[in-house]
Amino acid sequence: MQQTSIGVDVGGTFTDLIQLDEQGRVSIAKVPTTLDNQAHGVLAAIGQTGVSLAEVGVIVHGTTTTTNAVLERKLARTGLITTRGFRDVLELGRRTRPSAYGLTGGFEPLIPRELRCEVSERMDADGAVVQALAENEVITAVQTLLQRG
Repeated sequence: MQQTSIGVDVGGTFTDLIQLDEQGRVSIAKVPTTLDNQAHGVLAAIGQTGVSLAEVGVIVHGTTTTTNAVLERKLARTGLITTRGFRDVLELGRRTRPSAYGLTGGFEPLIPRELRCEVSERMDADGAVVQALAENEVITAVQTLLQRG
């Protein structure tokens, strides 16, 4: 049986698919993204190509769903546990300020400061442990975040 390869990108509006068979023939499909269950849109796109799932040897999947959720601020209430000293790093990046070097301005952080906790831990640039993770602090941070909702 011939094997075909599929690449699929699930976006906020459309799901795009490209299919390549062993002879180098290409098919494309574009269907509306099914937000309630993205698999339905992927299966609909595969159906448009006429390929049977039994013929599919490889599926490469990508999505902009998370990027869109961040950009549109359509996020669930989220907490962050980070290395001590990095609690405010999300707000310090240039992209969150109206002026690249300005320290004032109106913007809403992705994660409210009260939902960001720090724990003792440190790694160097090569990934070697400089200070081991204080697991007891992680437990405390999780409990704190749960209490804060």
